[in-house]
Amino acid sequence: MTPPSQTRPAGARAVAPPGGAEPGAGLLAWLDQQATQRAGAGLTRRLDPDAAGAGILDLAGNDYLGLRGHPDVTEGAVAATRRWGAGAGASRLVTGTLQIHQQLERELAQFCGHGSALVFSSGYLANLGVVTSLAGPGDLIVSDAHVHASLIDACRLSRAQIHRVAHNDVAAVGRALAGRSQERALVLTESIFSVLGDPAPLADLAQVCAEQDAVLVVDEAHSLGVAGPGGRGLVAAAGLAGRPDVVVTVTLSKALGSQGGAVLADPRVRDHLVNRARTFIFDTGLMPAAVGAALAALGVLADQPERVAALARVAAALAHAVDVPQPAGAVLAVALPGPQQAVEAASRCASEGLRVGCFRPPSVPDGVSRLRLTARATLTRPELDHAARTLATVLATAPPAA
Repeated sequence: MTPPSQTRPAGARAVAPPGGAEPGAGLLAWLDQQATQRAGAGLTRRLDPDAAGAGILDLAGNDYLGLRGHPDVTEGAVAATRRWGAGAGASRLVTGTLQIHQQLERELAQFCGHGSALVFSSGYLANLGVVTSLAGPGDLIVSDAHVHASLIDACRLSRAQIHRVAHNDVAAVGRALAGRSQERALVLTESIFSVLGDPAPLADLAQVCAEQDAVLVVDEAHSLGVAGPGGRGLVAAAGLAGRPDVVVTVTLSKALGSQGGAVLADPRVRDHLVNRARTFIFDTGLMPAAVGAALAALGVLADQPERVAALARVAAALAHAVDVPQPAGAVLAVALPGPQQAVEAASRCASEGLRVGCFRPPSVPDGVSRLRLTARATLTRPELDHAARTLATVLATAPPAA
């Protein structure tokens, strides 16, 4: 009798690997080739666990306000888990919308000055959901050359016509919109860009969009809790919050120290996303712990706006230490000649107890490898001094960028 594991559906034919090779040999050979090419180009990436209490000063993470371990924030996660359980239990449109989701959406919209909010499982999914729901075949998307990978992927999935413009080039955006044949258009930007840390000219972009009947989509992942009045972001600072032609995405995983993402927009946009955004409709609701933590972090931010000013002081000190302009938020970058030099500089910093980001292609929008530093509001003077000394020593011996 043929063992059950060896049976095949009627009519199916067994296919032997060519030349008697083992199954998967072609795939494994290709993977080995890819790994060799990455290593030769200095582009190999590895997962290095973060050992709590290991004595490493972190200037690579995104915990901008130091709220990830704040007692109120961790207790918010614990309390939500006790009340609602470990997971949401279903997609939001089935039984996965919990009262705590709605509470966060109300408070986030109110804090940032928008008509409504919709919580997603991540900022990445929020970007995918917004763009693919608001644009499709027959529409135009004008995208800044430096936008995040999630917005790039969203453009591809939308099947709209994509016009990529030079970084922060408002005139190019205006020309693309004025010369379009499509009735509908989106303009995509970040308020503070994730690699260079520079701000977008939001007021000028909004004016062009209004003149050309386009929608401005702004990713505020690196602005919420970091910039604007009380940490409300650069959209609020530009007086654009609440406008129906401005749609904002945020993440809960950076300044708020939690997990997840959200869209801030006119209530009619929210209703459209609930009905059309596949990354919302077909995804399990955000876990209660993350929602509870984000709610608590939002409360801390509202009660302690001085954290935003403290963060700006730390960012200014770091910028002075590495001789780059003060950033608009918490992100600053130091250009190096290539990926190998960036890896070596980051490794030398780590050996001195300082963790910095090492951004190499394809993670850098302009192809220039960099050390990426992120400020944190809770850094002490001794920690800043240690970071400045280490960076000065490492960069003094690093070759200059071309």
